[in-house]
Amino acid sequence: MVDLEYLKRRMNRRQFNFGLLGTAGAIAFRPFVSQLQLRVNGARILEHIHALAQFGKNPQGGVSRLAYSEADRQGREYVMGLMRSATLDVSIDAAGNISGRRAGSDKSLKPLLFGSHIDSVPEGGNYDGVVGSLGAIEVAQTLAENNLITRHPLEVVIFQNEEGGLIGSRAMDGELTEKELDLVSRSGKTIREGIKFIGGDPTKLSTVKRAKGSIAAYLELHIEQGGVLETAKIDIGVVEGIVGINWWDVTIEGFANHAGTTPMNNRQDALLAAAKFIEAVNRIVTSIPGRQVGTVGRIQALPGAPNVIPGKVVLSLELRDLDAAKIQMLFEKIKTEAGQIAQTSRVTFDFKEINVNIAAPTDARIRNLIDQSAKELGLSTKQMPSGAGHDAQDMARLAPVGMIFIPSVGGISHSPKEFSRPQGIENGANVLLGALLKLDRASL
Repeated sequence: MVDLEYLKRRMNRRQFNFGLLGTAGAIAFRPFVSQLQLRVNGARILEHIHALAQFGKNPQGGVSRLAYSEADRQGREYVMGLMRSATLDVSIDAAGNISGRRAGSDKSLKPLLFGSHIDSVPEGGNYDGVVGSLGAIEVAQTLAENNLITRHPLEVVIFQNEEGGLIGSRAMDGELTEKELDLVSRSGKTIREGIKFIGGDPTKLSTVKRAKGSIAAYLELHIEQGGVLETAKIDIGVVEGIVGINWWDVTIEGFANHAGTTPMNNRQDALLAAAKFIEAVNRIVTSIPGRQVGTVGRIQALPGAPNVIPGKVVLSLELRDLDAAKIQMLFEKIKTEAGQIAQTSRVTFDFKEINVNIAAPTDARIRNLIDQSAKELGLSTKQMPSGAGHDAQDMARLAPVGMIFIPSVGGISHSPKEFSRPQGIENGANVLLGALLKLDRASL
């Protein structure tokens, strides 16, 4: 076995590379040597990020590049141009996802997919999804410039309408329903109209579906969207999984009555019961060790007049955790306490489950490759969950997945103030490059 480190110490870098490539064993070692030296062009990624930020730019300094908007269409055209410059074979599938393919040396191997999204929330930032999308394109361009051919075929994917419910990735795993196509998106177009607008064909969605096992693996680089990494001064987050998200509509029924003539002890105040419920949610969720979160983010009191005791309240309940059993356990505790509040307040509670996003753990082997790639670059790492949803959670139903986080300054996201430092972006893209090359040689 050749001791590469010993050879490098005895020879300068140029001699070392030439010596290896000039021997019969050159091809076997070339991927290792290339990965050791290969780096992305960080300045080029930033240039592309700033250029993409012009599409949908708003006065606050961020973007409103809503899926299916004209800004989205223009941004997609710009990104497809970058993909072609990276010598990728670019196409748009029937769901409107953009794909850039590059052949591998072994036609028997399944493709490695990597990418993210470029659509934004209203008045969003310039980094959410964009760092992963442009980072993936940069990785492809770096490989092309260095004439490095991977064993697996590569596919850079820019998923459409991630912010509106993971629409593009859900189409890829076959979960986008006919009924959902008629839902109105934030652009004002229905999903069906939006897919046509960006070059897809909603009548042929069956052609988009990938079979489970047809993809070797999926990697996604993303900003953290929280403050854990920055606070701890950690360079790279190795994502353990994407949390499950359960939503309920909670309706509390009391009795609306005159605010001036109804004594305090005779009231059936639905809003007062709601206040007790909200406090209970916070107390129950924080009473158990772990990283679970619970939120009441929307509330409406009816009839909504200053001089009427609220007789009805409708509010939301959201619980998130990597463990579905823990979510259910928290919900049962919350529901039990709601029953006690109902009894003392003389109101009723009704819970209606409206959405369930199943938790998606990442692949342990890929996590290890990401960690190794970061450590080889001298970067610190932290294993952590993703509290936000990502296209990777849909891809996890089709293939092993891995996610790489970089720090978000101030933990701010979905805001024009969203920011990740240039060095952090370059670090993340280099880790993506290293992990992809390790994954290409691995057997999952």
